[in-house]
Amino acid sequence: MNARHIDHVNLRIPEDGAADAREFYGEKLGFGIEDALYAADEKPFFDVRLSATAVIHLWPTDEFERPTATNYDHVAVVVEESAEAIESELEAAGVEVEKTLDSPLGATGEAGAVYVRDPFGYRVELKARV
Repeated sequence: MNARHIDHVNLRIPEDGAADAREFYGEKLGFGIEDALYAADEKPFFDVRLSATAVIHLWPTDEFERPTATNYDHVAVVVEESAEAIESELEAAGVEVEKTLDSPLGATGEAGAVYVRDPFGYRVELKARV
């Protein structure tokens, strides 16, 4: 097998968490929200569009359990901005930065990264492009 990239990640969110997810991922982080089929009850999840080739599926469910240190750590998203620009954008959007790292190793190499938590407790790493 010759893997190219991660296509999607599935995350459960609280049954009533769709509005919070749209605000955090769409408005505060600036990612696209694709929810027409979800809103039409044609599929049980909606998408956070990260790029042309990657999405996060968010599944509102009554089976949601807040992540703990033993079952989830983070999802990393490479963005075009520098770590400093990411921090500035997050501050302007009112998003609390959990931590920053100068050069964590990722799939594409070492680059600055900023970590935040979404409204459901998931950690999101916003990693500068190498």
